Amino acid sequence: MNKSQKSEIVSTLTNEFKSSAAVIMCDYRGLAVSELEALRKIAREKDSKVQVVKNTLATIALNNAEMSGIEIKDTNIFVWGADAIAASKTAVDFAKANDKFVIRTAYIDGEAADEQKVRAFATLPGREELLGMLASVWMGPVRNFTIGLDALKRKKEEEAA
Repeated sequence: MNKSQKSEIVSTLTNEFKSSAAVIMCDYRGLAVSELEALRKIAREKDSKVQVVKNTLATIALNNAEMSGIEIKDTNIFVWGADAIAASKTAVDFAKANDKFVIRTAYIDGEAADEQKVRAFATLPGREELLGMLASVWMGPVRNFTIGLDALKRKKEEEAA
């Protein structure tokens, strides 16, 4: 890889990392190519991205994106996305299915995080689930009002009969 290709990768990753709510670093040593492709497919479904990056290039990109506090060593694959919960769920779900995939560290919502924080984010309900809960709460008073009106209508019909 020549210098211009490396600088292009660094600039692309810097832009991606800046616009991400979570960047999760994992060890993928021993995984087959088919397993990595399965991870990429899962990530695409959850609007996350996955890429194997050289440590030096990743370090430069993370520093350019003002994400410090993450120690990069050994073999690494990065999982990132605009939604911290979706990216965390992608990494944690894949780690549950594959023993060789190990979550090392992350950068979530502006600060360095360890594996436990990534796992905690993965247990939170996703955006769609939260919107569903909110809609249910908003519809509660309307639902109760219509039930009350229906009961009042039946009572009036029984009194008239």
